Amino acid sequence: MPKVTAFLGIARAPFLILDFTLIASAAAAAAYDGRVYLWPTVLALVGLVALHAAVNSLNEASDMRTGIDLRTERTPFSGGSGTLPSGAIDWRTARWFGLAATAVGALIGVWFLGRVGVVLLPILVLGAICVLAYTEGLARTGLGEIAAGLGLGALPVIGGVIVQEGRLGPAALAAAIPAFFMTFNLLLLNEFPDEQADRPGGRRNLVLLLGRPAAAKVYATAALATPLSILVAVVAGVLPVLALIGILPSLLLVKPLAWGLRRAADPVPVPALGANVAWNLGTNTLLALGVAVAVWLR
Repeated sequence: MPKVTAFLGIARAPFLILDFTLIASAAAAAAYDGRVYLWPTVLALVGLVALHAAVNSLNEASDMRTGIDLRTERTPFSGGSGTLPSGAIDWRTARWFGLAATAVGALIGVWFLGRVGVVLLPILVLGAICVLAYTEGLARTGLGEIAAGLGLGALPVIGGVIVQEGRLGPAALAAAIPAFFMTFNLLLLNEFPDEQADRPGGRRNLVLLLGRPAAAKVYATAALATPLSILVAVVAGVLPVLALIGILPSLLLVKPLAWGLRRAADPVPVPALGANVAWNLGTNTLLALGVAVAVWLR
C-alpha cells in the first residue's frame, strides 16, 4: 500500500500552509465586521485543506497521465512533487485520493449550507468548479490563474466569513481582493519554469498564451495591485489603519519584479520563486494580524 508520505506528497503538504493564512484573514475580517466563532472557523479550515489537497492531487495525477511530470524541471516551488514519477504511488490512486478529498470538502460545504442558508451556495458552486475543472478544463483554456486566484484566494476569505453568521461585510471583500491577486501570482510565476513541459502537455496558461515578457508584466501588475488594494481599503475606511502592516511583505517582491521586468526571458531564479511564496503567506498573515489587533483594541 502507498505510504502516508506519498499521499502527503501529491497533496503538496507544505503548500497547504496557505489555507491557514486565508482562514486567519477571513476570521479577522469577520470579527471586524461582526462576530467570529471558533468551530465554524476550524471546520472551514478543514474543508479548505481538503479541497486544496484535492486540486493538488488531481493536478499531479493529470500531469503524470499526460507526461508533463516526466518532462518538467522541478524546483522547490514548481514542477510538481515528483511523487508519481518516483513510483511511490500511481496516478489512478492519486486521482481517487483527490476525489475522496473533494468529497470531504463537499460534505463540510453542505453542512455549512444547512447552517447559514443559500447565501453560501454561489461560493460552493464556484469552489467546486475551481477544484474539479481546473486541471482538465480551466488550465487548458487560459483561465487557470483566475481559477487559482478565486479558489485559493478570494473565495476562501469570502466563504470563511459567510459561514460565521451567514452574511458578508465590507472588510471581507477588502481582504479577498489582495488574496485573489496573490494566489493568481503564486501560480503565474510558478508556470514560467514549467513552460517547456506544459506546452506539449496541452496546458494553455498565460505564459504560453502571452509569451514570457507579457506574462511577466501581468505578474508585475497583480503584484503591485496587492498593496495598493490594501491601502485603498484603509483610506476608504473599510479596513483599520493597522491593516497597513499587510503591505510590509511586498518588500519581498524586489527579486521577482526585478527578474520579471528586466530578464523575463531567463529562468526564474529560485530565490525569486521563494520570495513570491513568502510574500503571499506574509501578506495574508500580517493583514489578519493587523485587523485582529484593531478588533481587540476597539
